[in-house]
Amino acid sequence: MSSVPPPVPAALDQRSPVTAMLLGAVMISTTSTFVRLAEVAPTISAFYRMLLGGLMLLFLLRAVGAPWRPRWAVLWALSLPAAAFAIDLMLWHRSILIVGPGLATLLGNLQVFFMALAGWLLYRERLSPRFMAGVLLAFAGLWLLVGRSWQDLGGDYRFGVWLGVATALAYAVYMLSFRGIQRRVGAASPMYLLCWCSLLCALMLGGAGLAEGQSFAIPDLRSGLALLGLALFGQVLGWLLISQAMPRLDASMVGLLLLLQPLLAFGMDVVLFARPTDALDWVGVAVSALGIFIGSMRATRSDKAGHST
Repeated sequence: MSSVPPPVPAALDQRSPVTAMLLGAVMISTTSTFVRLAEVAPTISAFYRMLLGGLMLLFLLRAVGAPWRPRWAVLWALSLPAAAFAIDLMLWHRSILIVGPGLATLLGNLQVFFMALAGWLLYRERLSPRFMAGVLLAFAGLWLLVGRSWQDLGGDYRFGVWLGVATALAYAVYMLSFRGIQRRVGAASPMYLLCWCSLLCALMLGGAGLAEGQSFAIPDLRSGLALLGLALFGQVLGWLLISQAMPRLDASMVGLLLLLQPLLAFGMDVVLFARPTDALDWVGVAVSALGIFIGSMRATRSDKAGHST
């Protein structure tokens, strides 16, 4: 993260870092559920998440008196992460509607492994035995979730699983490019960069929605509230809390608390959408989450050491 933290409302800043990280992880875990509840096309829910979230961040920047005006050089630099995030959301929202919020969120969290592979390819970072153990655990858990019945799953469901894996790759590209910009533009706060990245992403998603021939109409009040919650909790409050807490916590605590995101998303999928789940599914979730936790520890340590991840 940039050395300049984003300005946040005092009520958020006064919380302990553990509490802030915990609340942030809980808020982020709701995003896939809001996508399912919105009942609009995947690209359209992604568009409203970024548009409403970007506008909320712009309002916060102005409310706290922080710099908010766009700079062309920054906007140009943000075009790559914005495009990567647009692709990420288009893939992920489709995966959510096919395989459910829980599995789609778990698959998206595989991004920690793609980021580590990028570090190995680009910066010659060593892949430790601990990291390889994390990879094996994550994929062993996924085998318990979907691999043991792969041939019995429909073609659409299998496609949804691959969309989730592709989501992780696109999100890794977004994280790598966005962090690189944070380091090059140290004078800009993360909230400023996230605000304009969100609005650029919304512009791209709006164009994609038009190209797909999708309607931007919000069908009813429940859909509108779900889209508002998606933007407020997923794009604004959750990440403001997380970005404030991360620099003040040990890497192990960050990874452990962020692990709540896929676990809570899977639990909400079971409770709210009656996802069929047996004991081996829960074992698979736990094993995959453990593997992702181990992988995230390596990625977080590399980031604190000054490497681009």
